Amino acid sequence: MMKNYDAILVGGGHNGLVCAFYLARKGLKTCVIERNPIVGGAAITEEFYRQGEEGFRNSVAAYTVSLLQPKIIEDMDLTHHGLKVVLRKVDNYLPLADGYLLAGRNGLTAREIARLSTNDAHAYPRYEKALDEIVDCIREFLLVVPPNAGGGLGDLLALLKTGNRMRKLSLEAQRNFLDFFTKSATEILDQYFEHDAVKALFGFDAIVGHFASPNEPGSAYVLLHHVFGEAGGVKGAWGHAIGGMGAITQAMERACRAQGIDILTDTPVDEILVKDAKAYGVRAGDQTYTAPVIAAGVHPKILYENLIEKDALPTDFRTRIQNYKSHSGTFRMNVALDKLPVFTNAPKGFDYLTSGIVIAPSLAYMDEAWLSAKAKGWSDAPIIEMLIPSTLDDTLAPKGKHVASLFCQQFSYDLPDGQTWDDLRESAADHIINTVDQYAPGFKKSVLGRQVLSPLDLERKLGLVGGDIFHGRMSLDQLFSARPVLGHGTYRSPIKGLYMCGSGTHPGGGVTGAPGHNAAHVILKDRHW
Repeated sequence: MMKNYDAILVGGGHNGLVCAFYLARKGLKTCVIERNPIVGGAAITEEFYRQGEEGFRNSVAAYTVSLLQPKIIEDMDLTHHGLKVVLRKVDNYLPLADGYLLAGRNGLTAREIARLSTNDAHAYPRYEKALDEIVDCIREFLLVVPPNAGGGLGDLLALLKTGNRMRKLSLEAQRNFLDFFTKSATEILDQYFEHDAVKALFGFDAIVGHFASPNEPGSAYVLLHHVFGEAGGVKGAWGHAIGGMGAITQAMERACRAQGIDILTDTPVDEILVKDAKAYGVRAGDQTYTAPVIAAGVHPKILYENLIEKDALPTDFRTRIQNYKSHSGTFRMNVALDKLPVFTNAPKGFDYLTSGIVIAPSLAYMDEAWLSAKAKGWSDAPIIEMLIPSTLDDTLAPKGKHVASLFCQQFSYDLPDGQTWDDLRESAADHIINTVDQYAPGFKKSVLGRQVLSPLDLERKLGLVGGDIFHGRMSLDQLFSARPVLGHGTYRSPIKGLYMCGSGTHPGGGVTGAPGHNAAHVILKDRHW
């Protein structure tokens, strides 16, 4: 039995849905094929614990809103389709041994820095200016197709446009740009600040989803990647989608269905069909679906190592994909709580509990977390960001109770001495909860139930190879025109008719929708639609 379409999307993650939407809006008969029971990829909400008749739900992997592109929200009319985003009342809270540090809007960050260090308060506007200039420049390239190495006139013009935008920056800004793309986060932050907590406040973004020390060259770019977003129309702000991250992809699904897109779930794709160096369809079980356009939102290693015959790919390209780095050191948990935690030396009031609660009080702490994880498999003192979204969203937990997400670094995908995550998952989870309990005594006793996802579980459940939340390491050799492989940074694969639209392409990971948007525009250009 065979079904025919103009375009088939392999993988129903948020980027696949975005790509499908733009194709269908131009009139292509489009189908999305997803292996899981629901679409959404890593941006889904699940009930993970039940106490009697009461259920506790939370975002499973992706857990906060900022990077989703405003243009995509508008084009897909996601607000009309049910998406509602609210801002955190405080952006971040760092509990410290002798106090705390907050970050937020309306001058809160500046006031908090001044409370800890007069010198850092004077340096902060200079740091903010340097960061803003670079981030504003990066924003201009998020929804742009990178110039392709070895491409034609169009790619040459794109390269010139990129260079011209850089040329317009002041010399000081160009120097800062070079610094942030090549230096470590520690080097950058040491140039501006002296207080450990202030450096930790900004340095945390450099190791989110990055299995590395903040001392590693290039880690400053990862910091940039986490600050180019906005929420609720506020640049750099962080927000929460009511109903969890699944609310984003549910709204996207409704937008896609409104365009007449067929969405098939519980349908694993076994093979992408290729003949005469051209993709023409997919096989899923005993069903064949054909289309002149196949776009894959799955991880590049899954696409090229699992779904395509090796002989269909050029030898060097295949070797490059085999060596594509994918490992973010992430361990993810959700916990059901019978009460809110109380942190030692916390500020008055509870607005700080709406924030990202970052347990990583210094860059030295972050460095040691990576070193111990590299040696032992996981950190003696792990880096933890805890969110309690039920402080903003009463749909997630029963009245008077709460849910918290724990995003944890550094946890190696590969464990030493023949150990496996199947054996050590719960021990690692206990270790994480005990770490939080040191900062918020009584937290451990408040935990009613939990959902635990090791790096291996993230790979199995969500197709995040190596547990990498970004579909590949965000390093200089895997960015822009070189993501995932130089010569194929324009969303086109080596096989005619086969495209990439996932986070393994520019601009990389996070719930941005940009790869799906950009890939769709390349496809439409190639098809002359």
